[in-house]
Amino acid sequence: MTDLQAPTATTGASLGTNPVAPVPAGVRTAADVVTPEVIAQLTRGVVGSGRTANHTPFTGDELADLPESTPEDVATAFQRARAAQPAWAAISVRARAAVLLRFHDLVLERQAEVLDLIQLETGKARLHAHEEVQAVAVAARHYGRKASAYLKPKRHTGVIPTLTKVTELRQPRGVIGQIAPWNYPLELSVGDALPAFVSGNAVVMKPDTETALTALWARDLLIEAGLPAEVFQVVLGEGPVVGPEVVKHADYVSFTGSTGTGRQVAQGAAARLVGVSLELGGKNAMLVLKDADVEKAAAGAVRACFSSAGQLCISIERLYVHESIADDFVERFAARTRAMRLGNSLAYGADMGSLVGERQLETVTRHVEEAVEKGARLVAGGVARPDIGPLFYEPTILDGVQEPMAVCNEETFGPVVSIYRFSDEDEVIALANATPYGLNSSVWTKDGKRGHRVAARLRTGTVNINEGYAPAYGSVQSPMGGMKDSGLGRRHGSEGILKYTEAQTVAQQRLIPLAPSFGMDDAKHAAFMSVSLKAMKAFRLR
Repeated sequence: MTDLQAPTATTGASLGTNPVAPVPAGVRTAADVVTPEVIAQLTRGVVGSGRTANHTPFTGDELADLPESTPEDVATAFQRARAAQPAWAAISVRARAAVLLRFHDLVLERQAEVLDLIQLETGKARLHAHEEVQAVAVAARHYGRKASAYLKPKRHTGVIPTLTKVTELRQPRGVIGQIAPWNYPLELSVGDALPAFVSGNAVVMKPDTETALTALWARDLLIEAGLPAEVFQVVLGEGPVVGPEVVKHADYVSFTGSTGTGRQVAQGAAARLVGVSLELGGKNAMLVLKDADVEKAAAGAVRACFSSAGQLCISIERLYVHESIADDFVERFAARTRAMRLGNSLAYGADMGSLVGERQLETVTRHVEEAVEKGARLVAGGVARPDIGPLFYEPTILDGVQEPMAVCNEETFGPVVSIYRFSDEDEVIALANATPYGLNSSVWTKDGKRGHRVAARLRTGTVNINEGYAPAYGSVQSPMGGMKDSGLGRRHGSEGILKYTEAQTVAQQRLIPLAPSFGMDDAKHAAFMSVSLKAMKAFRLR
């Protein structure tokens, strides 16, 4: 194994090893994409009386002047949404689902527009931006096709079969308050709102200001697909100011973000006795078992660790490799990592883009520098790349990480992964589970049965076998979410839509009441009911 030449992390570009992706001729720029006309079109949906701005991580320059919402503006947004929601709920599920299916087609037809916006607002590589397009299209198709089945009235056996007719209905909660993060501004904004809309709710969304244009583009497209504009309200502003106001007015809260903020959101919702779903932080582990295909695992680790520059809740930050194959794996993984092309153009070709902000760069730098100072070895990366952009940092592999290094247990949320060696299966499962988080994990093995056996022992909401995160997340019929400090509730599948509804039981009693009748006194009625209950058990009624 060859260590990087630099002994510590540095802000200088001269020690960088990752190549820069070439910029094709004729590539669009921020000025081409974010024109005054585009800004005016998108921001007409924001309820805000102040002014703020967002910036592109590629250069640090301002992208757009945006409306900023006050607490009073948030209250107005909820009033508008609440007034519009009953008429939207009165439309058939099939008609609401048709809006999602039209939106699906529009997203794919006009994806170049939103790919430009995602890249400009997040700094991610174009292929990683396309993951969001894929995820939103899949969610729109799924709920567009399956919403009627998820929401249809269900018949249940009543307390007295045939005489008690019971129907379970699903009623929309009303107005959903959604607080969306910056790292996946299309998928984690509108992607989570789609099941809320199709189940008859209105939504008041607070996207992160720095990635607001992407969410506003999605709103514009949904309206074009047939969604009533008043049903989808957007507010912008500082999280500590606007976020609590969203929680204050919502009938249900959907939040994606840090565990610390998630606790505050949960407390605010609990005080009002409204429901909440939270997808929070992770310190996700990848387990490379001794029978794994080393070359495939090394290639998969690059995707698992460095997609969107590691700014993905379900990306891998802890990499456990069996000691018998560790040296071979690290050599292959490091070679692939050093060959990754960094880039800042609105074109395909870069393998990784930028971090999104100064806070992320500071965390990444602090974690890497502290680890190296305390004895960890840089296998790859560890270098900022201001020659490409102010927030670029090379994909970084650390070996020899141990307590009490911050990178060992704290979520980095950047392109940094730590290598650990293990000797047996029980040991690595215990190590992988030794974290307060439980969002995602990955297992690599040639033995599918063994992979499933290990997966069942991992305390994470999703487990991927022979891939990092995409199979579980992309399989939208199945629930996705976190255990332990990684959150509450699930997105996707039945849980991802039913959480936006209230269950209502309607029971109709026929012919006889559930009370003494036919001249029976209390004692005879009790005896009759006792015999009836025994008979129902004998006939295996549920």
